[in-house]
Amino acid sequence: MDSAVINNLSTIGQILELMRKAVMHVFILCAPVLGAALVVGLIVAIFQATTSIQEQTLTFLPKMLVILGVIALLGGWMLATMRGYTVSLFAMIPNLAK
Repeated sequence: MDSAVINNLSTIGQILELMRKAVMHVFILCAPVLGAALVVGLIVAIFQATTSIQEQTLTFLPKMLVILGVIALLGGWMLATMRGYTVSLFAMIPNLAK
């Protein structure tokens, strides 16, 4: 194979790996917030079903408070994870430009 084709394939492989890591980081960073909102939503839904309260806006405040609490607790870790990934992206720019 031609060396330009091999370099192009390695660049495509690097780009695919970057995209895979980006998607995994999104999943890892969103999972705690979404999981907490899911649990609170289920608890409120069970409460509404047992008490026959059919108010749609009842779930908003508890979910919002839990989401803010999770972000307050895990915000530093989330920021450090995003920062680390961004630094690694910027460090890879010279390798991708070759």
